[in-house]
Amino acid sequence: MSLHTTETTGKKRKKTQVVEPEEVRTAKKPRQHAEDPSIAKKEKKDKKKKKTKGKSKEVADSEFRVTRATLVVSLSPVFASNPRAGVEEMLDSMIMRYIPSLQGVVLAHSNLQFLEANATIKGDCPFAISRIAFDATVWSPYVGQKLTGRVNLCSPDHVSLLIHRTFNVSIPRHHIPTDHWEFEYGPAENDPEFGPHAVPEGEDQNMSDAHDDPPNEHEMDGGGRWVHKITGDKMGGVLGDLEFTVIGLTVANQMLSLLGSIQPDPFSPLHVPENIQTSQPSREASSEPVPPVIDDEDHEMVNDDSDDDEEDTFGRLGRMGDEAAAQEAARRAAVEKQAEEEAKKAKKKKRKAEKVEGEEETVKKGKKAKRKKAE
Repeated sequence: MSLHTTETTGKKRKKTQVVEPEEVRTAKKPRQHAEDPSIAKKEKKDKKKKKTKGKSKEVADSEFRVTRATLVVSLSPVFASNPRAGVEEMLDSMIMRYIPSLQGVVLAHSNLQFLEANATIKGDCPFAISRIAFDATVWSPYVGQKLTGRVNLCSPDHVSLLIHRTFNVSIPRHHIPTDHWEFEYGPAENDPEFGPHAVPEGEDQNMSDAHDDPPNEHEMDGGGRWVHKITGDKMGGVLGDLEFTVIGLTVANQMLSLLGSIQPDPFSPLHVPENIQTSQPSREASSEPVPPVIDDEDHEMVNDDSDDDEEDTFGRLGRMGDEAAAQEAARRAAVEKQAEEEAKKAKKKKRKAEKVEGEEETVKKGKKAKRKKAE
């Protein structure tokens, strides 16, 4: 580093300037940019964005989420002294139920807050109306999400799973790749040789009962199990954990259950149940190929006989009940109409009879009057 001095003309003061080599100046340039507050703020924002992007992806892929919800509640007069207790009791009734506005099953609630300082009472209704806000922990799976459940039941038609030991999942047969998996039937319950209560050879019945431990629920296959065709491994492995893709949501009685698939392409139109793939009747005159699947519009053109065959028993009974009710209503209407007509005819006859009686009385009165005059 060297010092360079210069003198100014017309003035006696001196000006000192520090001259630095080019290497030192180039090395200090990035430090000057780093000390710039605007550049430092931009770098911090970029770092925060990178971090928040990763977190948002993790939250989006999660089946659990916490959402801030608002609700309008009407409190009973019983909770006038403690409205918070009344609201918490209402929120407790929502737990483990599917709430459509939250798009999931409410697992817990917290951070209850009243959005209004005073509640309102409308008209003669004694209930106090107030707006509240709370944090709801929701189990909200979506279609296309991959989850893991534990195998609970196996049958030739489907595989049943449990998620978190609470929520039910059903994987139908047409969503199981049968080229890799096959169903292996288990022994009958009353089979003395291979059944669940079978006694091994060389052991006494009493001894086996004495040291027999209760079977594990995963070790008991019941009516059978799904096994791999090549390796022979049971579906779900040793622990019974199976990964699947959510392809449908079913809500019944405010309870949510899932429909899953373990196909590599779960949303392919090829995975359609065989009983739905019905073919149209063959046409000898036309040479064009007939599509194997009947659409909703073409389903109306099928004859009534095929509809009756495919219709289930409960549907048939319901239809017969509706027809019987319609017939009974028509019969009652006909009876009422006939009764009205008969009543009208009776009224007409009564009027005619009264008219005839009136005429006869007038004739009799006229005759009496004539007799009196003649006398």
